[in-house]
Amino acid sequence: MEKGQYVKDITSATAVRGLFVVSAAAQGQTSNGSPYWRLTLSDASGSLEAKIWHPLSVDYSSIDTGCIVQVEGAAALYRDQLQITVKKLRILSPADSVDVDPAALLPVSPYNLDDMLNSFERLVTEEFQHKPWRRLALALFRDETLRESFRICPAAKNVHHAYMGGLLEHTLSVFRLCQRIADLYPELDRQTLLAGALFHDIGKIREFSGGIGNDYTDEGRLLGHMYLGIELLAPHLAASGLEEELQRHLKHLVLSHHGEAEFGAVRPPHTAEALALHYADNLDAKMSQCSGLFENIAAEGQSWTPWQPTLGRHMHRGMRTPEATVEKTHSKAVRGECLSLLKA
Repeated sequence: MEKGQYVKDITSATAVRGLFVVSAAAQGQTSNGSPYWRLTLSDASGSLEAKIWHPLSVDYSSIDTGCIVQVEGAAALYRDQLQITVKKLRILSPADSVDVDPAALLPVSPYNLDDMLNSFERLVTEEFQHKPWRRLALALFRDETLRESFRICPAAKNVHHAYMGGLLEHTLSVFRLCQRIADLYPELDRQTLLAGALFHDIGKIREFSGGIGNDYTDEGRLLGHMYLGIELLAPHLAASGLEEELQRHLKHLVLSHHGEAEFGAVRPPHTAEALALHYADNLDAKMSQCSGLFENIAAEGQSWTPWQPTLGRHMHRGMRTPEATVEKTHSKAVRGECLSLLKA
């Protein structure tokens, strides 16, 4: 079955026809009491909000998250956000869904997953010199079930790294940021900080279902990834031989990495390592979000994003410094340094 349009190719005032995954579905009522459906339609290139207005909305008693739908409609801007008004919608049966290429509907990290995983394992082997830390860290890579789940799990349902391999990509980035932070601030306990970076989001492999209809699991909604991460680590900590105080510090890093209670932290960061991890995690999440936003508006020739509720602002894609100018300025600086040395 042909995919049709991709989300990334849909622009304002265009007709829409294609196959999409319903990644969110909720019913609502207009101000005059008419029922409607609010959907999030996704594919490998991104996601868009869609509305099914009355009277078409009453034709659907239920629309399940994760189902594949064939949609016809029109795209338009509403409050600066692109939105699809659905004119026809067919929910594919399981038999019809078999004929759909999953790669067309499932977003995946732009980086090779096996390369990232192997690179990460090498970094872990190099960094952890304390044997209990190394034993604990390598348990993630030596347990085949954990390793595969870590390789393919998304890091979120939306906003940042919300695609296959997103958790691996995000965790590797946070680990590398923490390496740089530990280089700059040698008073930090490097190995504890890096262990926190490695395991801070490990509970997400149980928080999210993954797959085409990626959504929160029951335990993900009820407990959250921080608690699940501590629970998942428990048997590996017990077998690691790691000192009790270091175990407690690692648990604190996991439970505090969101920074504040309003953002989901169980406790605020109480150690320098916990603060460092929080800021590294937040920085990578925000940079990933900006990257996705700027990619979307670049295709439309825009420099400002629509309002971003999670950031509380519009974001601006500024002009990049021309490469030739950078090289020229750098060359002048180098020549100036050389002349200073010759005159000395």
